[in-house]
Amino acid sequence: MKNNKINIHFLGAVGTVTGSKYLVDTGNKKILIDCGLFQGLKELRLKNWEYLPVNVSEIDVVLLTHGHMDHTGYLPRLVKQGFNGFIYGTNPTLDIAKIILNDSAKIQEQEAERANKEGYSKHSPAEPLYDLKDVEKTVPHFKGVPQSQWIPLFDGVKARFQYNGHILGATYIDLDVHGKRYVFSGDIGRTHDLLLYPPLNPKKADVLFIESTYGGRFHPEEEEAIPQIEKLVNDTLDRGGSLFVPSFSVERAQLMMLIFWRLLKENKIPKVQMIMDSPMGTNVLELFHRTRDWHRLEDNECDEMCSHFTVVSSYRETMELRTDNKPKIVIAGSGMLTGGRMLNYLETQAQNSNNTLLFVGYQAEGTRGRKLLEGDKELKVYGKWVPFNMEVVEIEGLSAHADHKELLGWMSKIQNTPERIFIVHGENEGAKALKNDIERTYSWKAEIPQLYSIEEIV
Repeated sequence: MKNNKINIHFLGAVGTVTGSKYLVDTGNKKILIDCGLFQGLKELRLKNWEYLPVNVSEIDVVLLTHGHMDHTGYLPRLVKQGFNGFIYGTNPTLDIAKIILNDSAKIQEQEAERANKEGYSKHSPAEPLYDLKDVEKTVPHFKGVPQSQWIPLFDGVKARFQYNGHILGATYIDLDVHGKRYVFSGDIGRTHDLLLYPPLNPKKADVLFIESTYGGRFHPEEEEAIPQIEKLVNDTLDRGGSLFVPSFSVERAQLMMLIFWRLLKENKIPKVQMIMDSPMGTNVLELFHRTRDWHRLEDNECDEMCSHFTVVSSYRETMELRTDNKPKIVIAGSGMLTGGRMLNYLETQAQNSNNTLLFVGYQAEGTRGRKLLEGDKELKVYGKWVPFNMEVVEIEGLSAHADHKELLGWMSKIQNTPERIFIVHGENEGAKALKNDIERTYSWKAEIPQLYSIEEIV
């Protein structure tokens, strides 16, 4: 039976850039778009431990825009709380989600074990948010979908996953509910990207959910960023230091490898040991070989690039490399320093003022990365404070997120006037800047929802 009223529950990524979760309640079906983990501020991270303010066992299906942690990282908790339906996404999205969830579970297990051994957690015993067994129970729910084809979900309800740049497999989602078009932007990629193609544009949106990560901010062009990186590598190596690049293991790690490899090939930087220390990033490199139609890299480029890197897989190797003071370039997770192997390097290398820490992606509020960018001179690693003397540099031109201008451009092909526009996935300042410019540019009314608010669509 058709129900004219639809309720949207904003369960994450409102007022913040993490924890993406939007529940569409049609009256007889419940559809969750994305299922991300909160990251950054402690008050947000604590929400990952809470039960969602909806009956999870009544959710019929989950649709994923892409594989990043802040869009998929809550899935094992969802299954634990009683979700028993399909989790739809493109094949690369589901492959990346598997890699990320396994890696995340492993890190959480290791950190809980270390905290219990060294006694620095307030909880006794410290426990992981979820473990590898929880991930094992989640993956059988995955169901791959092709790009750009309507998938019937229920009577009168269908979905379509459209190429969106950003990372391998990323899409925006068209959800058609009894003829009304709901468009969920997910994370929108760049118009010009070294690795990925430009995003497609929606042509129709009755209700639009638009991300605002870089609302009010404008990226320099990628071409401007590469000479900056070249100079930074040479300056750091000239003074006998190493360059450390905390990197998201999906897309960003591979992009940085590509840039360093090309600079080396063109003799713009000296021959130096280049390390990619991320088991997850290594798995994603394999994925690049299997997903030729999603990105610009040729297979031979991928192979040649990898041959110039020491690709680290074992934790023992990380522990040996982190005490080696010879100049080198290290790419390692995690991108916002919320965990991952980069912390092992910083534990021993943060005091060396010859070293450089280079941020090439968004640093959410409350993360270690954001604090260092804001001038913190101490870093908390595994329960202890480490003095921090490295040079810190942020290069924004390499972001995988559309900037303010690109976000406005992404909407430019919508031919109707949307009834409602919800600005999500951004901190308040960025969301407000985008809201104002949507209203000024298109004369469309836009609104910024609150966390856990419920909006009725008639």
